[in-house]
Amino acid sequence: MPWQQLLSPQARLPIAGLEEWYASLLERLTNPTPLQLAMLGGRLAASPGLAFLAGYQGALRALWPAAPWTLGALCVTENRSTRPADMSTRINALTLAGRKDFVTAAEAADWLLVAAREEAAGAPVQLALGVVRNGAPGVQIETLPALPLMPDVSHGRLHLHGAQRERLAGDGWDDYVKPFRTLEDTHVLAALTAWLFGVGQESAWPQALQLRLLSLLAGCAEVARQCPSSADCHLMLAGLFAQFDSLRSDLDDAFATGDAHWAQLWQRDKGLLAIAGSARSKRLQKAQAVLGITL
Repeated sequence: MPWQQLLSPQARLPIAGLEEWYASLLERLTNPTPLQLAMLGGRLAASPGLAFLAGYQGALRALWPAAPWTLGALCVTENRSTRPADMSTRINALTLAGRKDFVTAAEAADWLLVAAREEAAGAPVQLALGVVRNGAPGVQIETLPALPLMPDVSHGRLHLHGAQRERLAGDGWDDYVKPFRTLEDTHVLAALTAWLFGVGQESAWPQALQLRLLSLLAGCAEVARQCPSSADCHLMLAGLFAQFDSLRSDLDDAFATGDAHWAQLWQRDKGLLAIAGSARSKRLQKAQAVLGITL
């Protein structure tokens, strides 16, 4: 991790369309690792939403190292559920058909990883992961209204009608969807913490707060080295989120005494890390059971 680049003063990238912003980010970086993409992207982001986008793209590349450098998205949710048994999207010999209801940065994404069922009739549910290109025949994006949280990162619904696909090797659930939850948590936490560190550096926050944010980034770097399906990784990640939660009151105080622009962005988007809190809690409980420890 090029820590000096992260720690030194940086000119933030100007706000633009997601594709343009991401292209500008890649121009500033040289073949970044997934974590470097998340951290440095967060540091250069002008909003928590753009920091999230950098973390999300980093997580996708940790999941699929051969991913193109263009923007991508993982498409899992159907009817507010991510359970394989609730999915109706199917992958056939050469095509994908179905619908995904929540796709991050849908309009801007160049490629889409799609979780789809592939088991034979009457067999246990089996997921595969297919890859399609946005705009290809049979691939349609329906843009949805902006959300109150991170309105600068669009989302949409994916419609697939016999779309030509590539199938990634392995099991769609165990090898991709399940570990992505941990990868996304780790990389988005790193990106948002890097954004906060940059705001704190520019706003002359108390040194102790800046150093605590830096220590959180160091923790993210270590967790990113772990297997995302392992119990020890889930335990360590829970520790990082506990550390982040302990900073919330100090962060609110720091924002309250600084630039109103940063404070408004933080108040709008600070809940983004709470979205997957229930899933993280379940993973922590399972990790403690596997490791035979009680915290």
